[in-house]
Amino acid sequence: MPPLTHPLPPVPAAAPVPPSPHEPRAVSWAEARALAHGAARRPVRSVLVPLRDAAGSTLAEDLRTPRPVPAFDTAAMDGFAVSGPGPWAIRGVVRAGSDRPGELGAGEAVAISTGGPVPCGADAVLPKELAVLDGDGRVLGPVPEAGRHIRRAGEDAAAGECLAPAGTRVGPALIGIAAVCGHDTLPVRPRPRVALLVSGDELEVAGIPGPGRVRDALGPLLPALVAELGGEAPTVRHVPDRPEGGLAAAVHAARDAEVVVVTGSTSVGDTDQLRRLLADAGARRVVDTVACRPGHPMLLAELPTGRLVVGMPGNPYAALVAARTLLGPLLAGLSGRALAPLLCLPVRGRAGTAAGSTRLVPVAWAGGEARIVAGHGAAFLRGAALADALAALPPGWRDGDPAPLLPQHG
Repeated sequence: MPPLTHPLPPVPAAAPVPPSPHEPRAVSWAEARALAHGAARRPVRSVLVPLRDAAGSTLAEDLRTPRPVPAFDTAAMDGFAVSGPGPWAIRGVVRAGSDRPGELGAGEAVAISTGGPVPCGADAVLPKELAVLDGDGRVLGPVPEAGRHIRRAGEDAAAGECLAPAGTRVGPALIGIAAVCGHDTLPVRPRPRVALLVSGDELEVAGIPGPGRVRDALGPLLPALVAELGGEAPTVRHVPDRPEGGLAAAVHAARDAEVVVVTGSTSVGDTDQLRRLLADAGARRVVDTVACRPGHPMLLAELPTGRLVVGMPGNPYAALVAARTLLGPLLAGLSGRALAPLLCLPVRGRAGTAAGSTRLVPVAWAGGEARIVAGHGAAFLRGAALADALAALPPGWRDGDPAPLLPQHG
């Protein structure tokens, strides 16, 4: 990934969009992300999980090291730990994993391997390639600078030092440093539980669809995306458009989920049920519609029970944009993570923009800039499948102008 520059200033939180019987107010794309993140009101809880299960979770507490890192002086190279000026009489051999040997006196040395404990009294490690052995069991070579090729105890971290604050996303490197410090488990926040409801009478869930039918892309796509965003969605339920009331029953049945995602029923067509369902339930609209393309219409609402509902379009790329816009920030908030500021690169290529609307396009890294990847119609995922990020082109964007980027992975 190339270096990114110019972080955008944080977007101030805005008041939730009140419900209205009239045309909903379209919030900006940046404001929608901030509102979605701020909609998370989850009690702080912590669970201990084994290191092997922690990837993708969020630290619930600061990660601290109970001992210095490294815990003792270690050799940073294969060679000889030496004391004083040479030549040095060899007093033994120290390997990684062995006990710390006794103290060296001036003119003494031990052969040592990388990671081996350095004996007291040693001034430095003479690399093996610079050492010469004579016939009297001595080692000769240039006198190394004091402390050379020795990792001192506590050099990387002192005992009790905070290595990562609460709210940090757990990745492979953090798991590794936790293990180095002696942790077998990590305190993390439970992953938000997400129920996925894919609506549409026209959808086929396997094989090549027949005439008038469409293969469902969102059922396979969304669980992986939810996992990438830090949530868990063990099942996908397909909900037909008819009979009316099926969607309401499915939302009600998902009572164990903190977030319910509904695709394909967010507009105002005859078979679109979500907005009527939310109105009948007395839901609070957090985001009613967003001034971006594709992704329209999308919404975020809170039911009286406290569950959050994310509505997305049924077209696959439009739904992906909606998920990155609303669901990603929402899951970050529920997980206790900050809404990371977006970074910018110049974006090159051709893409149409509309007045007052943000355009989301897939891009690939190209040196110090990003280039638009072809194949990003609302219903087509080819560009997104090949892209490194989504670029949010602001109104009035022109070829080469900078734009904020949403990384596609992690």
